[in-house]
Amino acid sequence: MSIQSKGRREAKKKLAERARNQAEANPAPKAKVEPHAELRDQQRSLLAGIVRRDGEWVLGMDGKIAGETTSAARVLALIMQAAEWHENNNTPVRLMYSDALKDAAHAEVAEQGIDFDTYKRNLAGELGVGAKRAAGTH
Repeated sequence: MSIQSKGRREAKKKLAERARNQAEANPAPKAKVEPHAELRDQQRSLLAGIVRRDGEWVLGMDGKIAGETTSAARVLALIMQAAEWHENNNTPVRLMYSDALKDAAHAEVAEQGIDFDTYKRNLAGELGVGAKRAAGTH
């Protein structure tokens, strides 16, 4: 052993301790993505989903981001229309969404003085979807 071995060992220990302390003091930022809805087929394949990221609702379909908005009502109505479209095309699906998304959507449309079903029909009309189909199911 050389005279400097102990010094190098001590220096390595100090560096490792410093790195641990810095990691504890500055933790890696947590992902700010909260899942709120998913649309799956019978094989449990994900067809669409809604997450909340940095205060915005993000709608994903077919593995790609379909859109972002601050409107919970809009993304919930859109994923409901997607579910209905699949059902009408003989693809049984299961739509699950969080209470937080539902509550935010219903509160948003209540501020406009309408109920959620009316909002869905209005959005369907905007998008050119048959209003009868859009008002159907939850």
